[in-house]
Amino acid sequence: MMTNMKRLLLLYTLLISFNSFANDFLDAAAAYERGDYKTALTLSKELAEQGYASAQFLLGSMYKNGKGTPQNYKAAFKWYTKAAEQGESDAQFHLGKMYYQGKGTPQNYKAAFKWWIKAAEQGDADAQLFLGALYENGKDTPQDYKVAFKWYAKSAVQGNAAAQFNLGGMYKKGQGTPQDYKEAFKWYAKSAVQGNASAQFNLGNSYFNGEGAPQDYKTAIKWYTKAAEQGLADAQYNLGNMYRKGEGIPQDYKEAFKWYAKSAVQGNASAQFNLGVMYRTGLGIPRDNVMAHMFFNIAARGGDEKAKKGRDIVADMMTSEKILEAQQLAKAWMRRHN
Repeated sequence: MMTNMKRLLLLYTLLISFNSFANDFLDAAAAYERGDYKTALTLSKELAEQGYASAQFLLGSMYKNGKGTPQNYKAAFKWYTKAAEQGESDAQFHLGKMYYQGKGTPQNYKAAFKWWIKAAEQGDADAQLFLGALYENGKDTPQDYKVAFKWYAKSAVQGNAAAQFNLGGMYKKGQGTPQDYKEAFKWYAKSAVQGNASAQFNLGNSYFNGEGAPQDYKTAIKWYTKAAEQGLADAQYNLGNMYRKGEGIPQDYKEAFKWYAKSAVQGNASAQFNLGVMYRTGLGIPRDNVMAHMFFNIAARGGDEKAKKGRDIVADMMTSEKILEAQQLAKAWMRRHN
């Protein structure tokens, strides 16, 4: 039998070995952070081959992203697997993604789900987010709003902005939980301040409609602007509406035109229709029936029923040559922006 002294000596040896691994891994991680990927690769490979899970995860990430080595999904999968099997939650999450995307291994949704569950149960916020999305959308698992809500909530309280946005959406729609606009507003706000454009847009909607907070057009403008500046087409369209109508801000047709144009090139048919109206009436832009016809035509093809009537009305005021010009411009515009 092992004596107490031998146990102590063994424990001391293991502690020294662990501390050595930890110090070497810190060197590898520091090299990675400063962009010295070759050094990071060398150090992490030595540790990974000795079974150090954090190094195996780092090595897998370097192979996956092609840092310090050519991109190699199979090698990434190998090292993620080794780290995941030791309980490394980050590795479990990324291994699940590789199974889900079929990178480095045949696509396997069940295996992806298995590893995401393991990571999520350890508190990995990204895995919790992904599980929430699977259950909410009923993708590769039966749709279950209550379970989706549970996983989003776990991720959201850890500060995951996407989960906070999704949780806000479930409160707003009453999915998996009683409908609660104040809670929706609360989670949209948490996500919005982290820069999530969709949350900023929805927070703008909350202020605009007075849902979960007093109606406040000026604050709605603020959040629509933040989302619009990140390129969100619906926010750009709503911002255009507020400038056109003078809601929460002085009426400014030129600014309205600017934001409609940004939304229109992303395929927003309502914005395309409004550009047609502005060209037809000369709001914020010189009146131009050719351009009005062009945008009405584009919006009509995008499914806007009002645009068909607008196109027909303006066509009655145009020569056949001008109509042909407008049609050709519409085709060229759509080729350029689709």
